[in-house]
Amino acid sequence: MSMSINDDELAKLERGIEQAWDLAIAKGFDPFPVNFEVVPATIMYEFGAYGLPGRFSHWTRGKAFYRMKTSYDFGLSKIYELVINTNPSYAFLLENNSVLENTFVAAHVFGHTHFFKHNAYFAHTARNMVDRVSASADRIHKYEFDHGRLEVERFLDAVLAIEEHVDYFTRIKPDSSDPQESSKPLTTPYDDLWDMEQRRKERATEERPATRKIPAEPTKDILLFMAEHAPHLEDWQRDILLIVREEMLYFVPQMQTKIMNEGFASIAHSRIMRDMDLDEGDFMRFATLHTGVLAPSRTHLNPYHLGFTILEDIERRWNAPTAEQIAHGMRPNQGWEKILEVVETENDVSFLRNHLTEELIKDLDLYLYRKEGDEYVIVEKDWRKVRDGIVAQMTNFGYPYLVIDDADYHRNSELYIKHLFEGQEMDLSYAEKTLHYVYQIWGRATHLETVFDGKRVLLSFDGTRNTRQALEES
Repeated sequence: MSMSINDDELAKLERGIEQAWDLAIAKGFDPFPVNFEVVPATIMYEFGAYGLPGRFSHWTRGKAFYRMKTSYDFGLSKIYELVINTNPSYAFLLENNSVLENTFVAAHVFGHTHFFKHNAYFAHTARNMVDRVSASADRIHKYEFDHGRLEVERFLDAVLAIEEHVDYFTRIKPDSSDPQESSKPLTTPYDDLWDMEQRRKERATEERPATRKIPAEPTKDILLFMAEHAPHLEDWQRDILLIVREEMLYFVPQMQTKIMNEGFASIAHSRIMRDMDLDEGDFMRFATLHTGVLAPSRTHLNPYHLGFTILEDIERRWNAPTAEQIAHGMRPNQGWEKILEVVETENDVSFLRNHLTEELIKDLDLYLYRKEGDEYVIVEKDWRKVRDGIVAQMTNFGYPYLVIDDADYHRNSELYIKHLFEGQEMDLSYAEKTLHYVYQIWGRATHLETVFDGKRVLLSFDGTRNTRQALEES
């Protein structure tokens, strides 16, 4: 641990973190080892903007940094901690925090690193991701030297505009004859690139049937498909597509489990800090911090509050099952074991669908609201519809679900993308601008089928102009 505070505070914080670790283990948490570093606000917000230390530079990172730093400078918000899913994990604490605040944050971090270690959706993440992004950044820097910084940045602009369109489940190698190998994650930054090159060679030797559709089935992993199939890309551009894809895949599990992860980390800090050697003043300050973290909001879901409340409700119900549940084999006092099972096996969608009960929706006041003038009015009270509405907002992380349906549209290598519409309309102007970026990568006319005002519409960009076309219902 390194920090720019005095030796007495350093020693006190080290003792506090050691005690918090011992309490975490004693209470049944099983986190990765954690390397803590206390850093100034500029470093904390740089890491927050980049997501990982050592990541490649892009103007969007600088924009995020200045937005967060400005908010901090004006006292509007601050990041208390940043923890990285690696083994060992790395956590950064803000040097302007008090010793109590940073001890509180360390206890919270131990919940996160337990979650990283045990949740099934993190099982295939690269635990050496800091090294991998650093190697990727070096390659991109070399491309800037070879091809020009503006040319590389221009291509990155296009790729980052569609970075969320990956398919996490294609990360596992699908074509190994060894069934154990087929369940292993990719192990080097270049695996996708080598596999892609081999598949390109294999396709080059195949005869292409006149009626074969590409892809044979709609594909969600737009970045991977374009890296493998875009006809005019250079090798460095294909590599950038795969770099952005790999980094996005690393963050997908965090997006899939935000509510559970923050809820479990809040369980950790609340239980660890309650048993710390705190005087009365520090205990009151801890209670104030805990209350602030879990404060509900009328305008958005607080993931800390929602996750914490559902997990505690699970523990309560499994500790004291009803007579009917006992008759069906449920044993009392299994609450903590049930929490660990949920943490291990579920993501936010299944977590809410399975454990957000009618009673919790009433207690949490989770009815669906709409703002009319200066007032919020309830528009839905049916608890199942409320639950399903919350779940629907989290499906595909709120992004439109797009698939490449035809990469040889009009038999002219044009790209046809379909929006699998589930009730949430796209901003057509924004979608048309994004088609420019897709065209830049693909190099041929691009088309996007979506639904607007209840009707199917086709957006197209041919490299010169955008068009919109109403489609007849099939």
